[in-house]
Amino acid sequence: MEISAVDALLCPHCGLGFAAPLPEAGSLVCEGGHSFDIARQGYLNLLTGHGTKFVPDTAAMVGARDAFLDAGHYQRLGEALADAVKDHLCTPGDEPSLIVDAGTGTGWYLQQVLSAIGEENTDGTVAAVGLDISKFALRRAARRNPEAVNIVWDLWRDLPLGANTADVVLVVFAPRNAGEFARILKPGGVLVVVTPLPQHLAEIARDAGMLGIQEDKESALVHSLAAEFEPAGSRELLIPLRLTPSDVGNVALMGPAGHHLDPVELGQRLAKLPALTSATAAFRISVFRALSTHP
Repeated sequence: MEISAVDALLCPHCGLGFAAPLPEAGSLVCEGGHSFDIARQGYLNLLTGHGTKFVPDTAAMVGARDAFLDAGHYQRLGEALADAVKDHLCTPGDEPSLIVDAGTGTGWYLQQVLSAIGEENTDGTVAAVGLDISKFALRRAARRNPEAVNIVWDLWRDLPLGANTADVVLVVFAPRNAGEFARILKPGGVLVVVTPLPQHLAEIARDAGMLGIQEDKESALVHSLAAEFEPAGSRELLIPLRLTPSDVGNVALMGPAGHHLDPVELGQRLAKLPALTSATAAFRISVFRALSTHP
């Protein structure tokens, strides 16, 4: 774990910081003496109390997502995200930069960002924290990004990070806790949000059992963040795809619809598809700046 990332964390019990873990340490201990085990897979569970009302992604959903992303279908999105993030990181010689990936999932998008900035991060000036509610996802995220601090957390709760600690908060198809994102961002830091456009994968939406995308999603996004953030730019990204039935099945299972799909019915749908189906992935990458800083 990068020490600069650990330094940004706060104990969910007492609000104090954490001591730097020793190499191969099996736990993280805060200044108040509260201890949290580091799972053998490398992630950290800081959830306390009542837990969460949200249903985490299952092992099957996580596996489908990794298979689809590892096939390279969204590589251009990963590259575009890296470009959006790099412009807002501290330059070498400044204090360390911190990326917080809120809803990191299997860590694939964060991996693309960190890999892209790797040549510019030879002195270790960029650290990362990945947050997600699914232990199944974080097991994979910890393998992909072993230097990041990967944490089981509910994004709708107060985040276990200090105020003014993050340079970039990255949110890819995940919940947006505007107040907390604004609190943890440094002055001048940015929130980078990825959302699907209404036409996203429209060609396979029915066969994949995907949930509908609201037509006014952009205005709804801006409105939901308006109390804390102002828009600072956006771009649309269209990616032509050629998908096998297996790819379509992974798309079906990797998103929110994966919680509800009937595997037998899905298999019947996939059996009727041709060897390759054309589709277009359509995204908007939006950048926001906080209206004010938090003490």
